[in-house]
Amino acid sequence: MRKLTIAGIALATAMTAGCASNQAAIDEASANAASAEQTAGNAMETANQAISAARSAQQTAEEALAAAQAAQRSADEANERARRMLEQASQK
Repeated sequence: MRKLTIAGIALATAMTAGCASNQAAIDEASANAASAEQTAGNAMETANQAISAARSAQQTAEEALAAAQAAQRSADEANERARRMLEQASQK
């Protein structure tokens, strides 16, 4: 009977240690999952900021293109006026 009691205590101790190590593994996995979630959240925020910056850069580029096109039209008109003036001057 005494051997059976000792064996029972040993078994209970082993099972308790096993549960404790399982709980530690569960706790570690939970902490890792929480850390991964935080990292994913940070990555999403960074991506959103990058999208915003890209949209702003695109808007600036479109404005610069519009200004360059307007300058090109003005230059073309000035060149046309100059051509006509030279043509008139050469006819005189």
